[in-house]
Amino acid sequence: MAMTVVVTSSVASRFRGFLASCMLEIAPGVYTSPTMTRAVRERIWKVCSEWYWELNEGSIVMTWHDREASGRQGVLTLGVPAKELCEHEGHLILRGRQESVGLQKKTYRIPKSDESSASRPDPAPSPRKDNQRDRKA
Repeated sequence: MAMTVVVTSSVASRFRGFLASCMLEIAPGVYTSPTMTRAVRERIWKVCSEWYWELNEGSIVMTWHDREASGRQGVLTLGVPAKELCEHEGHLILRGRQESVGLQKKTYRIPKSDESSASRPDPAPSPRKDNQRDRKA
């Protein structure tokens, strides 16, 4: 069981009522549950997603502790610009994703440091380095 937080903005009142029935609303539009199971979290997200696609207004962000992610934080979003969690110099940062998709239905996982370097192709050598190699040969 993990701490789960849902933040809503400009959503229909049905979202607020539904989320308040299963989580504590600690501030307007901010809901928390310290011991939510994965199954409950997935059911809540399914309901919110279906309603969101019907109404297509506002935004919803859900985040929770995720042991599999390098930053140990899972994120789902609806109605906000696509984001991704990244590690930079030992810090966890949130940045806009490269593709311009406004609605997301995906959990973003931060690749572990050994995975990210292993899956990345070697960068192409710069022309200057190639010229230096040619001169030495």
